[in-house]
Amino acid sequence: MKHLLFASLAVSALTLTACSGSDDAETDAATETGTAAVDTSADDEIGANWASREGYDSDAEASREEASEQGGTLSLTLPDGVTQAMLGERTKRMIAVQVLLDKSNHSPGVIDGREGANTNRAIRYYREANGLPAGEGIDGELISALLDNHGGDVFRTYTVTEKDAATEFSDVPEEFPDMAKKDALGYESAREMLAERFHMDEDFLAALNPDADFAKAGTKLVIVSHGDDRIDADIAKVEVRKGEATVVGLDQAGKVLVSFPATIGSSDFPSPSGRMKVAAIAPEPNYTFDPDDQDWGPDETFILPPGPNNPVGGTWIDLGKDGYGIHGSPNPQMVAKEASHGCVRLTNWDAAAFAKALKTGTPVEFV
Repeated sequence: MKHLLFASLAVSALTLTACSGSDDAETDAATETGTAAVDTSADDEIGANWASREGYDSDAEASREEASEQGGTLSLTLPDGVTQAMLGERTKRMIAVQVLLDKSNHSPGVIDGREGANTNRAIRYYREANGLPAGEGIDGELISALLDNHGGDVFRTYTVTEKDAATEFSDVPEEFPDMAKKDALGYESAREMLAERFHMDEDFLAALNPDADFAKAGTKLVIVSHGDDRIDADIAKVEVRKGEATVVGLDQAGKVLVSFPATIGSSDFPSPSGRMKVAAIAPEPNYTFDPDDQDWGPDETFILPPGPNNPVGGTWIDLGKDGYGIHGSPNPQMVAKEASHGCVRLTNWDAAAFAKALKTGTPVEFV
């Protein structure tokens, strides 16, 4: 394989690999090897969309606790101007549980207010980490633990900034030749950018703000009070749990500290088994397709520019062996719901947060 990957910083060179994204990995797959220039100390370059707090209301203003427990039942007060009808099939209970899990170290993936496998997985790991009876149930014990540990703040407001409004958006082409002509594979709209920033499903963000102009500075939005994208944990080992579609970080004693939903391989391109290690971390990686290494696709080499809609998302965690890595995704809502090409795909915000919590040399085991 002779693919190239270039991060945005030219500091040191090493060999790493990447996997492309696809809604159907059985018919459309790619794996690549190449070179990246990375600065593993440049945390500010990782997850830039989630770094700034500009636009958010103050912590004092956001401190209102909309969620509470009443007789073992979770109660949620909606913000002014938001009605149950606007939520559609989303439930207040699921919104609150997902938001509070997002503040923990056990990610539900995209916050969409709907029950699903990723939320159930996060509940299971949260219960285990907090000494609760095993399972995926939303009972009084889980509700009490979530509220005690993370408070009842579920919603807050955000004001679209001048910087947000000045961002250039453009459609991401479907074909490699057109993608390669772009300077970056950035967000297609302000709504997409902001939804990722808030860890939200785009349709959910739109449902809470039906008349909003997401690209206009000064527009006030109702958003969820999502996690702060910081993992306060000393991760000694990473496990990629293929049967559970989950990546976990463990301490020295083997206790699970963090967990994320993940897309891990496919039947045609299974993920590996065995032990690897974190070799390097590359923010904003490029993606290169080389037809000499593939039995599908165009017959030319194409270097696809970096960006959140790059096939490997906005962060690449190189595992230093056999062309595998942990990376972001241009389709966060599909994480753990579609096949990959052997690599491990997280949401862009989970990949960025995880990368900041890891050190080079951290053992990684596929189990």
